[in-house]
Amino acid sequence: MTITLSPKFQIVIPKQVREQLGLVAGKKFQIFAHQGRIELVPDEPIQNLRGLYPLLAPFVREPDREL
Repeated sequence: MTITLSPKFQIVIPKQVREQLGLVAGKKFQIFAHQGRIELVPDEPIQNLRGLYPLLAPFVREPDREL
């Protein structure tokens, strides 16, 4: 899927993507430039993000710190 940046530097999120993600008008996003690309992340209260992102590497405690 390809989109075009308008002369006013605006983009339109395609309907298929809006529906898939449940986006509505007025939704706020955080925007990041990351490794040569743009990432839009829905702005959500931190409580809603719990469990959303898996750990990238397993977390191993030192033996003397294990419960």
